[in-house]
Amino acid sequence: MTAEPYAKQLAALESRGRLRRLIPRSGRDFASNDYLGLAGDPIIAQAVADAIGRGVPVGSGGSRLLRGNAPEHEGLETKAADFFRTQAALFVANGYVGNLALFSTLPQRGDLIVADELIHASAHDGIRMSKAQAVFARHNMVQSFADLILAWRKEGGTGRIWIAVETLYSMDGDMAPLTDLAKLAATHGGMLLLDEAHGTGVFGPGGRGLSAGLDGLHNVITLHTCGKAMGAEGALICGPRIHIDYLINRARAFIFSTAPSPLMAVAASAALDRIEQASDLRDRLKTLRQDAAEAICAPLGLPSPRSQIVPVILGDDIRTMAVAAALQQAGFDVRGIRPPTVPAGTSRLRISLTLNVGRADVAALGHALRKAMA
Repeated sequence: MTAEPYAKQLAALESRGRLRRLIPRSGRDFASNDYLGLAGDPIIAQAVADAIGRGVPVGSGGSRLLRGNAPEHEGLETKAADFFRTQAALFVANGYVGNLALFSTLPQRGDLIVADELIHASAHDGIRMSKAQAVFARHNMVQSFADLILAWRKEGGTGRIWIAVETLYSMDGDMAPLTDLAKLAATHGGMLLLDEAHGTGVFGPGGRGLSAGLDGLHNVITLHTCGKAMGAEGALICGPRIHIDYLINRARAFIFSTAPSPLMAVAASAALDRIEQASDLRDRLKTLRQDAAEAICAPLGLPSPRSQIVPVILGDDIRTMAVAAALQQAGFDVRGIRPPTVPAGTSRLRISLTLNVGRADVAALGHALRKAMA
């Protein structure tokens, strides 16, 4: 039977506790990336409703290079370039497409990509499509990046260096040493590719992300996901005009994709306004982080979280999913994360703090987690 090899592989995944299933959303939200609770924000919703009222279509009708390029797309890109203080911006369907476009297009044959070993899967997929050579540095270790660059130069490498990291790591909740990496890139005349997916909206002045401190540098390209703290959908690639123009001309992931809905461009534009004025929301999220330190991390002997992402590493795949299931039964939407999303032996609960829950919910989760792990 043609289905046999698939059935065997699925059965093998299930026996190891790694079979994935789609689970309906239910319970208190400790799983989403809607960090500021803006996915249901009435101001953003009203902006979309107003756009529908004035005739903005739901569908784009084609790729951006055909008839799919709407005024709403261009308006968002102009606003985003100003907001993130860069020369230009390009709106794409999502962060996955953004990373595919960046890594498969900008680094050239003869260049070297030096990426953090824990960078997003979408970056890995883009790197596999690149003509440049790629190596992976030990997580958040600047010296590892430096050693790999020097070794490549000694072997005769003469192209451009591309240093690629997440500013805030989606499964570990820790932050890249951006200042030191920027110095390293400058030393080697290299470029920085910064994935701000989990930093945008939550960190930086006006929610501009952890890379906001690098404003004015001409060797920085950032990817800001609109579907997380911004509460919308899509992603914005921000950087020098020459690189954005090159993507428009050469990035297959952009050229051959139907453009995002103009209504999503409207939503993302409204979301930029919301996060710029959302210091109160960021303060509330910081309070939840402090609550999680006391109710979740301290009782388990874990370090206090530095961000809204709180990993509880259990190691074993089956145990991880059993604890996650117990929490879901108790009314908490907490998901288990297993390889290959995370390295083997590091299966974990990824607790995501969002403003869709309150302080009492965090305390209750801490109690339920201790009970589930007993």
